[in-house]
Amino acid sequence: MAKLTTATISKRTVEALAVEKDTVYWDSELSGFGVRAYPSGSKYYVVQTRANGKAAKRVTVGRHGIVTAEEARRRAALIIARIKAGEEPLAEPAAALAEGPTVGEIARRWLEEHVEVRCKPRTVEMYTLIVRKHLLPALGRVPALAVDHRRVAELHHSMRGTPSMANRTVEALSRIWNSAEDRGELPEASNPCRLVVKNRERGRERFLSEEEFRRLGRALAEAEAGKGLSVHAVAAIRLLLLTGLRRNEVLTLRWRDVDLDARELRLEDSKTGARVAPLSPEAARVLAGIPRVEGNPHVIPGQKPGTHLRNLNDPWDRIRRRAKLDDVRLHDCRHSFASRALALGEGLTMIGKLLGHTKVETTARYAHLARESVRESAVRISDSIAADILKGYQVDGGDEAPATTAA
Repeated sequence: MAKLTTATISKRTVEALAVEKDTVYWDSELSGFGVRAYPSGSKYYVVQTRANGKAAKRVTVGRHGIVTAEEARRRAALIIARIKAGEEPLAEPAAALAEGPTVGEIARRWLEEHVEVRCKPRTVEMYTLIVRKHLLPALGRVPALAVDHRRVAELHHSMRGTPSMANRTVEALSRIWNSAEDRGELPEASNPCRLVVKNRERGRERFLSEEEFRRLGRALAEAEAGKGLSVHAVAAIRLLLLTGLRRNEVLTLRWRDVDLDARELRLEDSKTGARVAPLSPEAARVLAGIPRVEGNPHVIPGQKPGTHLRNLNDPWDRIRRRAKLDDVRLHDCRHSFASRALALGEGLTMIGKLLGHTKVETTARYAHLARESVRESAVRISDSIAADILKGYQVDGGDEAPATTAA
C-alpha cells in the first residue's frame, strides 16, 4: 500500500497513477480514503477505517471516471462518519443525504456563533448580505450533505455577472462548511467547495494626476462655498486625500482619537488593529475647522443623534462629476496618496506604515510605481550630469564625436 504524502487525492493525481500491480494509495488529508489502481488502468475509490478498535470492511465508493474525485471524497467522508458511529458503511448512502442540518441552518449558526462574535461590523454586514442574498435563496432549504461539488460550481457559474461576489459567496460557504465540520455537524473533509475554480479578479488601480488633484480641490471648494454639500462631507473627503486613511477610519473617527497638538490620530480599531496615524499641518487644519455637534462624539457626524456619517458615496459622486472624474472611486484617494508619496521619493516600507499595512505584500502592489519613480530619477540625474560632461559633443548617427567649429 502507498500513501500520497505530498498531495491529496484529486482528478490530476489519480489520472497520473500508473502501476504494475494492484496498489491502493491513501489520501494524505482524509484518513481512510484511498484509490485502488490496477495495471489495466482502472481505478476505484475506496474507504477503510476502524470503529471500536476493529478493522472495518473495505468499501468501494465508485469508479474513477464515473465518480469524480471530489464526489468520491464527499461520499467517503460520509461513510467514515457512519462507520465511526457504528452504522452500516453504505457505499451509496443516498438516504443519509437527507439527514442532518440544511445549508440554511449551518449558515445561520455560523453567522451567530462566529461572524457576529469575532468579526468587525463591516465584515458582519458583508457576510450577512452574502448569506441572505445569495446562499439562502439558492441552497437554504437543501440538506447540507446533499450539496456536492457540482452544485456549488453551478451556483458560482450562475453569478458570473458579478465575478467578485461569486468568489466571495463560495469562500463564505467554504467557511460555513468548515465551521460545521469543527462542531461535528458534518463529516470531516466533506467540504464541497474544494477546487471550485474561482473567477479571475483584476485589481483596478487609478491614481490622480496633479491636474486632477487641482480639479478635485476646486470642486470641493466650490461645493463648500455654494452649500452644495455638508461641511462634514467635504471635510471627510479632504481628510481621505490628505492622510491616505481608509474610508471607515475617517467616518468612525471620534474626537477623543484626535490630538491636534501632537498632530496625530489614535485609531483604536482600524482594519489592521490599533495604530497611530500622523497628521500633516494641512490635515490638522482641516480637522480644526470641522464644526463639532454637541452630544455627538464623532468627527464626521451622521443625521441621527450620536451617529457618524455612513453614506459618503453620494457626496463623492456629486464631487467627482463636478471635477469631471467620473471613473475615480472614493478608495482611489488612498491609492493616489500612495502614488504621490512614491513620486516624492518615499520608500514602500514608509508608505506601508503611513497606510497602516501590516503585510509587506499589501504595499507591494505599488512596486511598479516605485520602479517608475526610480527610472524617472535616473533620467533626471543622468540628464544633469550629461549637461556637464557632454558639453562640446554632439551625437551623429548614434556615435559620439567632438563637435567641430568653423574656422
